[in-house]
Order: sequence, then C-alpha cells, then structure tokens
Amino acid sequence: MNSIFIYIIFVLVIFLFGILGFVLNRKNILIMLMSIELMLLATNVYFCSVSVFLDDLVGQIFAIFVLTIAASESAIGLAIFVIYHRVYGNIVIEKINILRN
Repeated sequence: MNSIFIYIIFVLVIFLFGILGFVLNRKNILIMLMSIELMLLATNVYFCSVSVFLDDLVGQIFAIFVLTIAASESAIGLAIFVIYHRVYGNIVIEKINILRN
C-alpha cells in the first residue's frame, strides 16, 4: 500500500469527524466552529500530502493560504460570539436570528 493512500484515509477520517461534529451538534456554536476548523485542517493535510507526493510546492502554498483564512474566520466568529454573550448573556443557537434584524 502506497503512503499516499494512508494520508488520504487519515484525511477522510478527520474530515468525517468534522462533518459529524457539525451535523450532530447543532446547539453548541463553539463545537460547530471547532468542527469547521477540523474540516479545514483535513483539507490542509490533503493538500500537503499530495504536494509532497507530486513533488510540487503549490499545494503547500495553498495550505498556508487556507490556514490564514481559517485563522481569520475563527477570530471573527469568536469575537462575534463574545460580543453576543456580553449583550444577551447566553449563546443559544435557536435565538441567534436576532442578529438578522
């Protein structure tokens, strides 16, 4: 078995954990954000492993861009929820529709 298949199986398992964490836990926003980060991490591992397998740097450079996007996404998301918690006192997903108005 080639080493790239081991990385692909590893990436699929991590990505599926991220999807399951996002789908099965729809009430806790922090776990939903962590599940999104887990899915982005799985895609980064895939990009890096394929990049090393093909002896090309494009996948690794793209993984760095995805990491910066993921960091900004989590920082902005957490800032929004900290402000929401300060104003309303709780973070309940069902009542977050107040932000739309």
